[in-house]
Amino acid sequence: MVNCKMVHEMIRVYDLERSLKFYDEALGMKESRRIDKPEGKFTLVYLKDGESDFELELTYNYDPEEPYDLGTGYGHIAVYVDDLELARKEHEEAGYTVGPFKGLTEGVKEYYFLTDPDGYQIEVMQRK
Repeated sequence: MVNCKMVHEMIRVYDLERSLKFYDEALGMKESRRIDKPEGKFTLVYLKDGESDFELELTYNYDPEEPYDLGTGYGHIAVYVDDLELARKEHEEAGYTVGPFKGLTEGVKEYYFLTDPDGYQIEVMQRK
């Protein structure tokens, strides 16, 4: 079998600037590169977390008529944080949509979900 390395996850965004602001402020993800294709009426912006090679690709199609329907196939992306409770508090105080603490073991706070401006779910987990 072929070995592979995860490279990026692509999501379509309705408002590119709003999404860039969210991923920078909420998760510290920074633009690593951008590909503008005016002839194809789209822009691709790649974000990195500063720790790994993995990128989140934001695809912006010029002038979408309405926000994208996420459907039932999308699950979530996941990130680690050093202090789960502090991160959740900061996300709440910033006015982001934040879910309750959850855990695979009853009574243990292991993660929560943060929702981006387009409705994509981000699992925020305690770094171990």
